Order: sequence, then C-alpha cells, then structure tokens
Amino acid sequence: MSSRSPHRQSTRPTMRDVAERAGVAVVTVSRVVNGSGTVREETAERVNAAISAIGYQRNEIARSLRPGQNSMTIGLLLGDLTNPFYASLAKAAVEVANQAGYAVLLSTADEDPEVERRAVGELIGRRVAGLIIVPDQGDHAFLDEINGHDHVPIVFVDRPATGADADVVLVDNEDGGHKATRHLIDQGHRRIAILVAPSYYSTGRRLRGYRKALRRSGIEPDKDLVVTLRRGTTEEASAATRTLLTSANPPTAVFATTGFLTEGVLRACRDLQVAVAVVGFDDFKLADMLPTPVTVVTSDTEELGRRAAHILLDRIDGDDSPAGRTALPVELIARGTGEIAHP
Repeated sequence: MSSRSPHRQSTRPTMRDVAERAGVAVVTVSRVVNGSGTVREETAERVNAAISAIGYQRNEIARSLRPGQNSMTIGLLLGDLTNPFYASLAKAAVEVANQAGYAVLLSTADEDPEVERRAVGELIGRRVAGLIIVPDQGDHAFLDEINGHDHVPIVFVDRPATGADADVVLVDNEDGGHKATRHLIDQGHRRIAILVAPSYYSTGRRLRGYRKALRRSGIEPDKDLVVTLRRGTTEEASAATRTLLTSANPPTAVFATTGFLTEGVLRACRDLQVAVAVVGFDDFKLADMLPTPVTVVTSDTEELGRRAAHILLDRIDGDDSPAGRTALPVELIARGTGEIAHP
C-alpha cells in the first residue's frame, strides 16, 4: 500500500535521524546545527555525537537556493476549511512543524485552480521553506515555473497532483470503498446505492472500490444506484436519498462517500421513517451518539497531516531520495447502521 515506510531510506541522513539517535526532538537538533536558541551543554554534546556517528551534514547548497529557509516558515494550502477532515489534518501538520521550530502560513484554495495558483505564488513569494498542498484537479505543471530557482520542496496530501513529481500522502480510498460495500453485502444486501461527492480523485477511488466489491460478489453494478452529486452538500445528499428510497425499486443499503453525505442520508431516512443500512466514509462528530450509531470507514486524519509534515521537513533538511507515495490504511467501525440486515 505504501511505497514509503514511516522512516524512509534517504541517500543522506536527516535531522530526524540525528534526533532519533540522540533521543531528542528535531527542534533541538535544529538549534544545535544552526546555533540558534539555548541547548544544555550535555544535550548539545549528545546531538553532536549523533551527527558524527551517522555522518549528518547540513545541506548548504539547498539552503542557499532556498532563502526562505531562514524564516523557518512552511506553507499549508488546503481545501474547504469548514470540512472537519481538513481542520484535523492541518492541526496535526502544524503541531509537527511547530515542534521542529517552524511557523506555518495557512491558506485555502477551495478547489479553485486560479485561486490555488495565486496562493502558491504568494506563499513562495514569502520565501517559505516548503509547502504542503491539497491539490485541485487542474494541471500542476505551473509549479515548476512559479518555483523557479528557489526549489521549494512540496508534499501533496489527500490526493496526487497532475503534472508534478513530488511526494504524496493519502488515504487508501479504493480499499475504503471496497470495505464499506463488502460489509453491506455481508449483511445480505444486493441493491446498494452509492452517493458520490465531486472529486477528481478521492471519491472516484471510493466508487472504484464499490464497483470492485460488487463484481467480486457476482453483483453487476446498477447505474441507477450510482448518484454523483454536483456540490456534495448535506442537502443534496438528503434530496438524492429521498428520491432513491421512494423509487419503484429502492435500494436496501446506501454507501455515502463523505461525512457530509452521510449526514444527508441519515436525515432522509429519518424523514421517511425507513430503516436502511448505511455506511459512511469518514467519521464525524456524534456519529457514535445517535439513536442508531453510524457505521463508518475511517482513517487517521491526524496521521495524514503528521506524515506529510515529517516528509516535508526531511526534504527541507536535504533528503534527496526519489519522490514517493504513502497510502495510509482505513478501517471499518461497525456501530449499528451498517449492520441492518436485508430482510
């Protein structure tokens, strides 16, 4: 699933390697290497011993090409900040950056390619040491032009970017879609609807997993049960679910590909007073506190942010290994709605 282990094999040691060997935080190593801040003498000696033991060298060439490193600031460009998924991701990434002595400039493009391009240009213009980006669906070849000779390292998170060769950290969306659908099949359901939020990557992979699970069980996907929404709001999901459940041949189960859609499905089921099996992708607040707790497929969103931040810090520190893709695992949490068996 992942082409990278949590501790990647780089062609040169990084500050994180030094920190692990010396038993200190990365920010402590940074202070010793850069001669900034106060570090106890015995701690500094331990850090210097680790530096000598593993042959760590600060990448002076990279630093000279990236004057933004002097500001000890990284940029974080996300999607819709009202989405708890991105809020959780950002919180974890900021914590890792702060622990390493970096400040974070936060920006949002909200899935608009022009806004994203402008935001990236502004962040690089502020001489950030590196960027974590949730990319939109446009071509990202423009990054080479904007980046120029600064060579600012970039890590994409949640989805890959077209036209750009950089590290990617994401969730195994296809496996999540497969797990959700397989679980409903195991409860005896064969007419399983799926609500798909607009996304050029994440929900598309969840749809792929849904179709794979059906076909592996000998069920041919019914195009009438695949509903792709225009905006992916809770209100749209609720309306679409009402239409599905009041049709001549309604589904007996629904897979919702985002937390917002799951909420809409549950509202429609409540309004119609029907008991339909539901599995959602991504956990959401109070999902376990409802009269019938909600079954979800979920991943460690904070780990997504932490992993992206660690990889970026390694790149800033001179890691020149080939760009890789890390896919974090998902798990299904059975709470009740997904266990409603086919009558």
